[in-house]
Amino acid sequence: MPSTPNRRQTLQWLGASAAGIALPLPAAFAQAFPSKPVRVLVGAAPGGPADFMGRAFSDAASPALGQPFVVDNKPGATGTIAAGMAAKAPADGHTLLIGAPGAIVVAPHLIAKLDYDADKDFTPITMLGAGAFVLVVHPSVPANNLAELIAHAKAKPGALNYGSGGNGSSGQLCSESFATRAGVDLTHVPYKGDGPAVNDLLAGQIQLMFTAPNVAMPHIKSGRLKAIAVTSHERMGALPEVPSVHEALPDFEYLGWIVLFAPAATPAPVVDALAAFWAQARNQSAIKSKLEGLGMYPPARYASREAVVGMLRAEKTRTAQLVKKLGITPT
Repeated sequence: MPSTPNRRQTLQWLGASAAGIALPLPAAFAQAFPSKPVRVLVGAAPGGPADFMGRAFSDAASPALGQPFVVDNKPGATGTIAAGMAAKAPADGHTLLIGAPGAIVVAPHLIAKLDYDADKDFTPITMLGAGAFVLVVHPSVPANNLAELIAHAKAKPGALNYGSGGNGSSGQLCSESFATRAGVDLTHVPYKGDGPAVNDLLAGQIQLMFTAPNVAMPHIKSGRLKAIAVTSHERMGALPEVPSVHEALPDFEYLGWIVLFAPAATPAPVVDALAAFWAQARNQSAIKSKLEGLGMYPPARYASREAVVGMLRAEKTRTAQLVKKLGITPT
């Protein structure tokens, strides 16, 4: 176990870490951090995007900061179990939360009695990464681009069925956000996860779906599904020929994001130091390759904490509007 780092050791980390990352030290950072192993709570089982991002961050931080950053998976209840544990943890930077939309902006609208306040109990540190959804349609749909799909949907209101991983899922909220922006009427068919929904899409039981790139890619390559658009502002590196929704509907964007949070009262110097660390680490070729392999990337416009705070505020507002439109009430 490494000894507790003093200020000199912390400066050595910043200047010449095992990962080769050089970081600026916040002026107010007068305390040694970390002084013991850091627990990184992930509200999902191993293997998913949140777990992947938690491990990418922890694997980079452990050698650089001189203490183990240990991923602790607490799956279930849309990530709210992990969020509740993080909210109650000591606010000293030694417990962090890998937060996704489900626990931070969706659950407050679906669960009547959460044991945390998503607005007050956490402070965002940095966006670890974000991933676009891919809009795919069954080959029987007479549309090869977004303009044709929108025209077809407007000509037959409610006739196009879309699948999602369930009521209140990111897939449903993304689809409804698109439908509102495009001015079309789509019919929702909820499933217990994206897998069953994709199976029905392949069989032609539903006509379209917004899903993760790694889920859609094999079926796009085989020709069993048509890729119409991606939901990031930029085109996706893995699908450079597929336009973004933004190109047809300016300013539309819907991302599945992963943000690193700390308990709300965590000292600002600790938060700043962690944010500065990731700002440098995410530019390493090895980490960039890991992110791209999962279809994740850290958007440059969300590089600052202020931008992440603004993004979360906008996400909460948009989600509240969608939940009201869909008539979802907490249970």
